[in-house]
Formats: sequence, structure tokens, C-alpha cells
Amino acid sequence: MIADFESHRRYLIGVAYRMLGTVAEAEDVVQEAYIRTRDTETVVHPRAFLTRVVTRLSLDVLKSAHRQRVTYVGPWLPEPLHDISDFTGARAVEGLSDDLSIGLLYALERLSPLERAAFLLHDVFGVGFADIAATLERSDAACRQLAARARKAVRRDKTPAARFAVTPDDERAFLEAFLEASQSGDVSALEALLTRDVTLHSDGGGKVSAALNVLEGRDRVLKFMVGIYQKFRQHTVVRVEYVQANGALSVLSHHTDGTRDLLTIETHDGRARAIYFVRNPDKLKRFQGLGR
Repeated sequence: MIADFESHRRYLIGVAYRMLGTVAEAEDVVQEAYIRTRDTETVVHPRAFLTRVVTRLSLDVLKSAHRQRVTYVGPWLPEPLHDISDFTGARAVEGLSDDLSIGLLYALERLSPLERAAFLLHDVFGVGFADIAATLERSDAACRQLAARARKAVRRDKTPAARFAVTPDDERAFLEAFLEASQSGDVSALEALLTRDVTLHSDGGGKVSAALNVLEGRDRVLKFMVGIYQKFRQHTVVRVEYVQANGALSVLSHHTDGTRDLLTIETHDGRARAIYFVRNPDKLKRFQGLGR
């Protein structure tokens, strides 16, 4: 069983990461699964068996994580990934952008643990409902309902996919225009880059300064962005790097006080629909020394 486990380890970490939103928790869950299954005799379908074990362990963690995040300071965002090559392999979800996007992972956080598991297992990893029912210890019909509710909630909360393909050059140009408008205080230019219902999420985890609530609507986001960049950021930013985060081009800013933040923007029809600032240093350790 050990050989089977090692051949599926990266896939299992991908499952756990999508369930939990942090790499450390995902790696801990997979290691616990290894400990629990290493002496198991050979099974007919090891991948399905190990997926079931990892999902159940992830559900246990989600229950405790929910209690912890109730007291989390400010909005909670998933830990961003620089290199997603080891986490790919899931099938595309119709009507959504990449299944590792910050926006989708954030939407998943608002589901119940069982809804999250049913949605990920079926819609992302292609697991049949009979196997999901055995994993969640629910009926087939109940699991279908869980996945349907989750699917509806995700499509409601998730930023719609762009209507037109966005090239890397387009991503870079948009981010540069966004930074320029914000830092210069050009309200008109910045307003033109935002949708009317844009949201801004800033995760400092209580360790660095960040907005304590999700900001909704163009007026509130405009005021926040101009204020932050004008009063603080342009005087403290030492270096700006363009890096990949969960498959999207993002901006990694380094500040004079040693702090960093990662800006990821999801667009719709050429405008920002969701803005994500990850400032919690614990979530940026994997971005040390990255950039281009």
C-alpha cells in the first residue's frame, strides 16, 4: 500500500488543499492518511480508497477550522500557491474559471463541509455519487442534493468567467494600469477599471494592517484603494514583482518594514470584479524570493 500511496501523494494533497485552503493543513492531512493506511493490505482501487480517507480527515479538520475562523481577525482568504503544477489534474468545472483560483476557493469556504466535499469530489474530481455517498456516509440522493446546493451557491458567489480569453500580456497591462491609477490617485482611471459590484478582500490575519471587513461596491473600493496607496503604500513599497498565484498573474509588493502583500484581481469584461489582498505573512512564505 505504501507504493500506491506515494504514487498518489500529490493528487491527495491537491484534494486536501481544495478542501482546506492551506498547504500546511493539506500536507498534515495527507501525512495522517499515510500513517493510517500504510499497513493496509492492497486494495482494488487505491486512488478511490485514499481519496475517501483524505476527504474524511479533511472534514474533521474543517469542523475545527470553522471554529478557529470565527475568531479570525478580518476576512479569511486561502493560502495562495505559486507553483500549481503538483496540484493540477482536476477536471474543468463548467461555467467556472480554473478550479484552483482564489475566487473559487474563497467561495468554497462559505459552504458547509459536506457541501464542499460533495461539490469538489463530483464536479472537480469526477467521483461518482455512489462513492461520494460511501465517503460522506449519506445516501446517494442526499449527496446529489449537497452537490446541487453547493453548485448553486458557488455560481452565485463566484466571479463569472471572462467572456474573452485573457493573454498574459493583457493580464500584465491590466495590473500595471490598476497600480498606476491607484498610486497616482487618478480616481477616474481607477473607476473605469472596476465593475459596479466589485468586492475587495484583505487578509492580514491580525498580524499586519488590513481592512477588517469585505468592501463591497465601487465607491467603497475606490475610497479604500486611493487612500491606501496615496497615504501609505507608494512611500513604503521597495519593490514590486509580477508572480503567478493559483494560475493568475499577481503583484507581490515588498515594503520597507519587511512586510509583503500579494494582490490578485479577477476580471469580468475587462474590469476588476474581485480584488484579493493576502497580507498575512504566514500565507506568503512560499513566495519568498519569487518574481520576475
